[in-house]
Amino acid sequence: MAFASEVGIDLGTANVLIYIQGKGIVLNEPSVVALNKDTNEVLAVGEDARQMLGRTPSNIIAVRPLKDGVISDYDTTERMLKYFIRKTCGSGRFFKPRIMVCVPSGVTEVEKRAVSEAASMAGAKEVFLMEEPIAAAIGAGIDIMRPDGVMVIDIGGGTTDIAVISLGGIVTSTSVKVAGDRFDDAIIKYMRKAHKIFIGERTAEQLKVHIGTAFPRDESIAMECRGRDMVSGLPVSVLVTSEEMYDALDEPLSIICEAVHEVLNRTPPEIAADISSAGILLTGGGALLWGLDKRIEDRTKISVTVAEEPKNCVAVGTGKALSHMGLISSKQMTNKQEF
Repeated sequence: MAFASEVGIDLGTANVLIYIQGKGIVLNEPSVVALNKDTNEVLAVGEDARQMLGRTPSNIIAVRPLKDGVISDYDTTERMLKYFIRKTCGSGRFFKPRIMVCVPSGVTEVEKRAVSEAASMAGAKEVFLMEEPIAAAIGAGIDIMRPDGVMVIDIGGGTTDIAVISLGGIVTSTSVKVAGDRFDDAIIKYMRKAHKIFIGERTAEQLKVHIGTAFPRDESIAMECRGRDMVSGLPVSVLVTSEEMYDALDEPLSIICEAVHEVLNRTPPEIAADISSAGILLTGGGALLWGLDKRIEDRTKISVTVAEEPKNCVAVGTGKALSHMGLISSKQMTNKQEF
């Protein structure tokens, strides 16, 4: 395997994406690790481990080591990163790549240090950190150095990052811990309340992907959902409609829309005028939720565009930024860590 010298990593709550210059996205796998509780041995990582979620015997646990966009289990994150880096970059004893990792815009210095140290222990020569909205804008093909302001909303698994960018830096931003995972939780709670059945995370995600709705649809669609009846404890099947998903997701989506409105309120008038003219860019896996662009548009009265391949924007942006370090402003690289 040829060694990669520069690697961009989108270390997400739900998925890890790795970008290598010249190759593009070389890895996109769930942020899940399966461990043997008795021996602490790693049994599976990524997609293989995700298949085990909710289906493991008592001595095996499937762990998601990141929560709300930050590391909640340091050792497991390090082992997961080491596996993914070796899988994509090779495992030469004397070879160590430079790595750029994205972090939510609201993380603390302690959380930044945890990400840096995990990447370093996983085999990096140098680790650089970049805020997700900046990386998302670069990955979507936006020239972030121009004076015209641009607003980016990056909705991942753990966090939604909202930032106004101008002249290569963030003018104002916020990060809310409401994103894809909270959408799933809201669906699980709704199914308990409305249908009196228990469903798992994977079933909730399937409902979100197939019939999830952020804005009223012209035509209703439905999907069969299987779960466990709360009264009898037996497996049951119910038909769930897109209108129900609209109701289920209303609360977390309202929080995101309110956060967008708050950032716009804090934006300088000249830049706000730029955004009103150019529109808002939506990135991240959450951008794929049906009607989300229309909902934000309805709330802000500003046009919203979903980036091409929104899931990949952050990872592509990290790789591009690492390959053009000389062009990146010092304002963006204040989070740089070297080892």
